[in-house]
Amino acid sequence: MKNIFLIGMPSSGKTTLGKRIAETLHYRFVDTDKLIVRDESRSIPDIFTESGEDYFRELERRVLRTIRPGDSTVVSTGGGMPCFHNNMDYINASGISVFLDVPVEVLVRRILAHGADDRPLNNPTDPDLLNTLQQRYINRLPFYSQAHITITGETTEDQVLRKLGEWL
Repeated sequence: MKNIFLIGMPSSGKTTLGKRIAETLHYRFVDTDKLIVRDESRSIPDIFTESGEDYFRELERRVLRTIRPGDSTVVSTGGGMPCFHNNMDYINASGISVFLDVPVEVLVRRILAHGADDRPLNNPTDPDLLNTLQQRYINRLPFYSQAHITITGETTEDQVLRKLGEWL
């Protein structure tokens, strides 16, 4: 069975939807950020602080390459993962990519509601958070736009499953 890779900005719902989709399809679920934290025995903010973003992006590349085509896995990727080391090419070659295109205003609302302790690039106390996220979205959109499926707006599991039905 094909893997399903959920991509998009932080707080777009990749992990929440991914768990539900995996359960419905009887797939395995993985969150690449959680795999990195487990493998490194330290938090993502600690990795950024102690080793830098370049090191973190290399960790993402390595973790992604452990997911093989046909693993029947729903993968919640880190928000920046598709944008580095030809990861988007690997994602598209290894399964079905789904871009959860959630409005930046909604992302800000979600980040402020749950905080971003595990997201070092999204500081909920940043007075310019909306503009920061809008610029990051613009920079990442060329990568996200390569996804097989794009779902715009706040979405539900059923909407994603309907779109996936055409690809599975």
